[in-house]
Amino acid sequence: MPLTLLDGPRIAPASGGAAKSLVVFLHGFGADGNDLIAIGREWARALPDTAFVAPHAPEPCAAAPMGRQWFDLTRQDPEVYKLGVAGAAPSLDHFLDQEMQRAGVDETKTALVGFSQGTMMALHVGPLRPKKLAGIVGFSGLLADKAAIAAPEAQKPPVLLVHGDSDQLIPVQALFMANEGLTEAKVPVEWHISQGIGHGIGPDGLSLAQQFLQRVLGAA
Repeated sequence: MPLTLLDGPRIAPASGGAAKSLVVFLHGFGADGNDLIAIGREWARALPDTAFVAPHAPEPCAAAPMGRQWFDLTRQDPEVYKLGVAGAAPSLDHFLDQEMQRAGVDETKTALVGFSQGTMMALHVGPLRPKKLAGIVGFSGLLADKAAIAAPEAQKPPVLLVHGDSDQLIPVQALFMANEGLTEAKVPVEWHISQGIGHGIGPDGLSLAQQFLQRVLGAA
């Protein structure tokens, strides 16, 4: 896939000063950056020195004409996932480089927060960055390429996985499989199952993710 220049909505630090950290939201299949950026407004009080950005994925989504996709999900197949995250990675990596430069921070003060297909991207791109990220939060997603993150040169950023026990689109078993793959790669993982939540994000998941980000970004 050729490099695509990404862009999306941003929220400046609530403190009004320069950013001391950066959170990048990666949306799910058929949505766009506007789908998750509102979470940044909820977290702004707890993370007042953090800038938030939510890029629109690089491709239009045929299944949702107003939405975007990181890669095509017409076939729900592990090989499609593996090739998809690898194909979209260069555009996301370029965006992260540019956005960290814009905010004046590096990987040590940058976290990724993904939902669904965005979690696939976060769990793939995050560990393969040249420097270790502050952390990764993955809501309702899966680990697309276990072998890639197990490579000796891969980084080991702390990860929080959150999944609803009533998710019928990506069953909660995906959390356990991701946890196993990340643990085998020696990536530190925390996880939480939200009771009664389908393919979405519950209040408990949002709260735990906020606390995780405060901790890994040094904002606690």
